[in-house]
Amino acid sequence: MSKGNRIKHTFRLPPDLSRQLADYAGRKRVSQASVVEAAIASFLSPDGSERMEAAFSRRLDRITRQLQKLDYHVEVGNEAFALYLRSWLAATPPPASEPSAAARAALEQRFENFVEALARRMERETHLADDLVRASEPREEPS
Repeated sequence: MSKGNRIKHTFRLPPDLSRQLADYAGRKRVSQASVVEAAIASFLSPDGSERMEAAFSRRLDRITRQLQKLDYHVEVGNEAFALYLRSWLAATPPPASEPSAAARAALEQRFENFVEALARRMERETHLADDLVRASEPREEPS
């Protein structure tokens, strides 16, 4: 932006936008006029939309990678649970038609133990998905 000849423009802004402009200029320690000038120049520049599209593209790529990672972790969790459930169903006899109070109490205690074990595992810094990633990395053979 040249500091030479300038033409004065007068326009009105809605109160909210005016407050945002003042707050932004104050945080950046620049004049409101320079913020408006930079915004208009960016809006009118021929490559402004390309820069904005590139920024959006980078953000979308990052979000896509995060979603893929999340999808992987959910899939690992689902598969681990399915494997556990199959093993448990194979090893546990079917319950009696009317479980006794002692059996219900034992079931409650086992479930409580399961929840506590799950909470301890979730507090760890590494999880099953991390273990799987490390296990799938190629190992270096000793020479």
